[in-house]
This record gives sequence, C-alpha cells and structure tokens, in this order.
Amino acid sequence: MNDAERAAWWRGRRVLVTGGAGFLGSALCHALARHGARVTALDAMFPDGGANRANLEGASVLLVRGDIRDTELHSLCEGTEVLFNMAAQTSHMGGQKDPVADIGVNAVAQVRLIGVMREVAPRATVVHASTRQFYGRPIRLPVDELHPVNPPDANGVSKWAGEQYWLLEQRVHGRPVVSLRLTNCYGPRLRIRDARQTFLGIWIRRVLEGEPFEVWGGEQLRDLTYVDDVTEAFLRAAESASCPEVAGRVFNIGGAPPARLLDLAERLIAANGGRGHYLVKEFPADRAPIDIGSYHADDRAFRAATGWAPAVDLDEGLRRTLEWYRARLPDYV
Repeated sequence: MNDAERAAWWRGRRVLVTGGAGFLGSALCHALARHGARVTALDAMFPDGGANRANLEGASVLLVRGDIRDTELHSLCEGTEVLFNMAAQTSHMGGQKDPVADIGVNAVAQVRLIGVMREVAPRATVVHASTRQFYGRPIRLPVDELHPVNPPDANGVSKWAGEQYWLLEQRVHGRPVVSLRLTNCYGPRLRIRDARQTFLGIWIRRVLEGEPFEVWGGEQLRDLTYVDDVTEAFLRAAESASCPEVAGRVFNIGGAPPARLLDLAERLIAANGGRGHYLVKEFPADRAPIDIGSYHADDRAFRAATGWAPAVDLDEGLRRTLEWYRARLPDYV
C-alpha cells in the first residue's frame, strides 16, 4: 500500500485507541490523524502509567478520560471501524504487588470491552497490543510464536488471558482480530521519569540529566523496536486484518538485532555524544525471580504476511529519541 492508497484507506474512518494518551497509543493517534482518520483516544490518565497530555499535542484527536473498567463504553465504541487496543497495566512489579488489580485491567476489563464491541461495533477490526513477557525465560532463541507460554509473573498471566479473550472473538464470532506481541519499545513519548514502563526510560532520563544509570546484570540480550516501526506494524496489521494470512493470528514484533545490555548502555552514551556513565549492579532481589534472561524475537511470520520490516536502526533510534527529549524534558520528568 503506497502513501496515497493508505490515506484513502484511513480517510474518514472511525478509530478508537484505548490507552491513546500513552506511549504507543499516542504515536498511533498522531499517525492516524495524519492519514485523515477520525480518532478518539480513551485513557484513564493514571499518574503511574504511561499517559501524558503532552503526548497528544498537535494531533487532531478527541481525548476522553476514562477507565475501561468502569467507563460508559457504548457511546465511545458505537460506529467504531477499527479498535487499537493499547490499554493495559504493564508494570511487572505492579502486577506482582496487586495481581487482582492487574487482572482487573488486563483481563476482566478486556471481556467488558469485548462485550460492548460485540453489541455496537460487531464488524470492527481489532488490533491488540500484546507482549513477549508471557513466553517467560526462553528455551530457544530467537523466540517464535510457537514457543511455549510460561509467564514469569502475574502481569504475564493477565496479559496472556486478555489476548486469548480477544482471539476468541475471531474464532467464535469471525471478527478480524490481530494480536502483536511486542518486545522492548522505545522512542519519543516513552515514560522516562522512572523504570515503570521499561528500563530504557530511566536510562534516557539519567543520560540527559548527566546522572549515572544502573545496568542490572548486563549480559542479557534484548532487541528493541523504535516507536515509528511499532506504529507501522499496527497500521499494517489493521489494513490486512481481513486477509487469511493475518486474521486471528498472533505475531511477534522484533526490531534491531539483539544487543547485550552492556553494549546497549555504551551505544546510548555514544548517541549522546559520548556523555554519560553507568554502574553495573546485580539484579535486585525482588526482580531477579521474574527476569526472563536473554530474549529476541523471531518476527519472520509478520514480515512475510504484511511486508513489514523495521526501518530505524538502534543507533539512529537512540539519537532521535535523545534529541526529541532534550527540548521537552520538563514535560516528561
């Protein structure tokens, strides 16, 4: 699909993005608005989540503040043609500390949303944001979609349950549903005030503030996906969700070739013009049991089905990210 075809496909289409003021949700909102879609972003705006009003500045998007657990959803969902379902509780330690609340957002509220969508938007396409976390500690690398599911923490269990409820919609009701299992995503609008969303967030903040950051362990492999590449993956998933090669499937989304955390730390400092330093530490006792070790995704299935491929390499993505935050740091710390 070329640019003109994409613009024609999205122009005037009614789109709902749950978690739309968060990191990935807001990036999608900006892209959809540029393509002419009529976008509503629903977000609870919790202070300990990834939402930030600054994330939607400059986008022609209607922001509705509400929690999918109890917000009146019928009027928001009615007439929706595409749902990007990004709303989730993503903190692994948060899930461990309060698994009931974790399930409430990631599983129970998903069933509630599914029920409403079935009533008022039965033909809408759904692209669900999922995670590699519930694969657990890999038994082989790279990890493909047939890898056993073995969640290492409560958050992984709840996220897996939510994904499975959505996939039932395709199997039982024929709704076009695609689930994208994401790895570590990074880029503009990421929560950087702390490490709740990803370890890289606090690394970025510390580098920009001239403070040391901590590398736990250091030998673990990670593959990172730049936000623009994640957004492109979601758009392609929606555009092709009715195709037999895509509908009802789960896909891993990878990114740059895997790098050790120690190498990633060095590359982040290099992207900052050589300014920055870090400390290597052991994993904290409360986090070590849920660490999955090394991970990188086998995303060949999604590439083959949609033609997607990451376009931004790691060094360029880190450079772009740091440059974007320098002028906006007060809004994100």
